[in-house]
Amino acid sequence: MLCMAGSALLATAQEGVATPVDPNAPEIKWESTDIDYGTIQQDANGAREFKFTNVGKSPLILSNCRGSCGCTVPDCPKEPIMPGQKGVIKVSYDTHRIGAFTKTVTVESNAKNNTETLKIHGTVLDSNAGAAPAVNEAAKPAPAATPAKATPAPATKTTKKADSK
Repeated sequence: MLCMAGSALLATAQEGVATPVDPNAPEIKWESTDIDYGTIQQDANGAREFKFTNVGKSPLILSNCRGSCGCTVPDCPKEPIMPGQKGVIKVSYDTHRIGAFTKTVTVESNAKNNTETLKIHGTVLDSNAGAAPAVNEAAKPAPAATPAKATPAPATKTTKKADSK
C-alpha cells in the first residue's frame, strides 16, 4: 500500500514537469516557411522549394512530410541532414485548379521543434479568361442555304370513278 502511494505521489509530481530539450538535438533554420506563388496561369509550373539548414549538433532526420490535400505534394530528403548541412523540401501544387489557394505542408522530424508547418499560397488564373472563346468547327452551323423561289406545283385533276351498282 505504501509503495502504491509513493508511485502516485511521484506521478503527480511529474505531471507539471516539462520534458527537457536535448541541447545537442538537431535544429531546423528555414530560409522561409511561406511561399507566395503570386498570380499564375492555369497549368503553370507548380514546383517550389523550401530550403533549410540543420543548425543543431546532431543529424536531422525528417520522418514525415505531408500536404494538407492531394493537390499539394511534398518531397522530403530521405537521408539524414548532418549538422551545418543544407536541405530542400520540394513541393508541387496542382495548378490546374483555378482560384485562390492556401495550403500547408507538415514536417515531422527529430529536431528540437519536432513538428513544423510550412505554407504555400497564391492565385491560379483561368487560362481561357480574357481570350476569345474557343470555336468548335464541328459544332458550327452550316451556312444558311439561299431559299429557292417558290413556284406553285402544277394543278392536278382528280377524277372520281362512278360507282357501279
